[in-house]
Amino acid sequence: MRRLGWWFDGLLLAALAGLTALLAAGHLLDVDLAVSDWAFDVQPAVLHYPSYVLNYLGQGTPIMVLCLVAALWLLYKWRDVRPLILVVFTQLFILVVVTPIKELSSRDAPRSALPNKAELFNEAAAHGYNWSYPSGHMVNTVVWYFTLYLLLSWLIGERAGRLRRPLRIAPPIIVFWTTVYLNYHWLTDSIAGLLLGIVLGRVTARIPWRTLPLPSWVPFNPQASAGTGGAQTPQPADQHRVVG
Repeated sequence: MRRLGWWFDGLLLAALAGLTALLAAGHLLDVDLAVSDWAFDVQPAVLHYPSYVLNYLGQGTPIMVLCLVAALWLLYKWRDVRPLILVVFTQLFILVVVTPIKELSSRDAPRSALPNKAELFNEAAAHGYNWSYPSGHMVNTVVWYFTLYLLLSWLIGERAGRLRRPLRIAPPIIVFWTTVYLNYHWLTDSIAGLLLGIVLGRVTARIPWRTLPLPSWVPFNPQASAGTGGAQTPQPADQHRVVG
């Protein structure tokens, strides 16, 4: 975050818009179909079943529950509601941004039996697998694992630094591969989800969660407790060091 500013987010969004425009014009569909056909043809058990299990890293519910548990522990430990607000914000942020794009793009997944399934804005994609673009697996993976890393940095302090690269790099790579290989999404779906997920993660990182101002009526508010002479609640590690 210290090295790259908003211009980088604009570049990522421009890449996403360009990819969407190319797909809408009928380009890159042959690439998606070729990758999908290869994946359907190469499904030995030694690759299929491990990929199926590892793909759960991109499921939103398990990682959300893990983050929720960490946030509730921090709320209990510090009497601070802000970690819980972070988890709620992450969930709503993904839903509000990703769901309309999926709805408007009307693209079927590779496993669909409908005609022209790889096309965007496909009128036949009215039921079943029509929420393929962009890949929600990839968005979940990028944004939720950043949220988990931030919560862990508050729980265990500087020791979380050892987890920064594994949590922010390994899950997206694994989920990208497994989602495409298992034909849950087209190749370009996953590329679009990765681009969008990075942008959403960077926006989340810019919010000063450690010092987020809260109204006095909000429960578990350390600011209100300090203002009334209560004991100061321990604070998480400096977020700027976490996301830098």
